[in-house]
Amino acid sequence: MLQADTPPAVAALFDMTARQLDEYFAGRLRVFDVPLEVSGTDFQKRVWGALLRIPYGMAVSYGDVARDAGLSQRHGRPVGTAVGRNPVTIIIPCHRVLSHSGLLTGYTGGLSRKLALLELEGFELT
Repeated sequence: MLQADTPPAVAALFDMTARQLDEYFAGRLRVFDVPLEVSGTDFQKRVWGALLRIPYGMAVSYGDVARDAGLSQRHGRPVGTAVGRNPVTIIIPCHRVLSHSGLLTGYTGGLSRKLALLELEGFELT
């Protein structure tokens, strides 16, 4: 599906990403190792780095993400904004972030997709 003039290195990256996503959705991959180079502010990159450290099958709050990014819990709202601007959802697992009370909250792909991703990882919302 790539154009004929796609550089081989780019085609290989797309193939690797597709294979890893297939493995993830089949329940056989828990950690992606696709090389990432995302564009964003330093703040956003700190937050996205914290998202990458959330283990498979776990959920945390926006305050937890803030603390892991070296920020105070008061940064919950700007952290939420940075989470919402994640350019590589699933691979940078923003679906693992819930409200401080454990409720399912916004997701760029829609709450039904967020719930499906959490359930795929064995997480059960109570």
